[in-house]
Amino acid sequence: MTLTFEELTARARALVTGGRRAVLGIAGPPAAGKTTLAEHLVAALAPAPPDGLTAGAWVAHVPMDGFHLADLELERLGRRDRKGAPDTFDASGYAALLRRLHDDQDDVIYAPGFERTIEQPIAGAVPIERSARLIVSEGNYLLLESWQPVRALLTEVWYADLDHSERLRRLIDRHVRFGKDETDAIEWATGTDERNAAVIAETRDRADLIVPASLIHRVGTPPA
Repeated sequence: MTLTFEELTARARALVTGGRRAVLGIAGPPAAGKTTLAEHLVAALAPAPPDGLTAGAWVAHVPMDGFHLADLELERLGRRDRKGAPDTFDASGYAALLRRLHDDQDDVIYAPGFERTIEQPIAGAVPIERSARLIVSEGNYLLLESWQPVRALLTEVWYADLDHSERLRRLIDRHVRFGKDETDAIEWATGTDERNAAVIAETRDRADLIVPASLIHRVGTPPA
């Protein structure tokens, strides 16, 4: 049976029960379509909230990319050439944000964003209003065993399963779009990114749902 986008939205909506905040994670390797899938879900869900919730304000998109360590810190750690590996993120900081979201005590919570034009995290860039009951958050390593404190705070995790050749093509295009020349883009995508992708692929079977390539293709050409 073919999974439809309408079934995805219905499943995401059903995560919010009793007015409690839920966090849906979308995992997958670089350029697998995580960000575009998250954006499409939020756009489709926003005008159709569960009973008792406010249209638009009830769902929010909170990417994990803001928890990249800054290049200055990666250089200090000697990890600049492995940017994007699990230990180049502040996983504990991301888990702390998720705990704060579940605690549900603040009128507004600010999460960091990530600016691709400079490839750096930006503090306080993503406001999350108290009215947001469903948080959609995507990131590479949400299912990684060493990131268990993160996984325990995610209501469900879906895995974006784009085919390798298309994912690699999109990844190279993205690197070129944000400033690398084609040679450097290919080298980074097939080197550092590919090593990270292999680690992420090993976590696929831990997902609550696999989003197939056919569906990812239908929701658009993703930047992430």
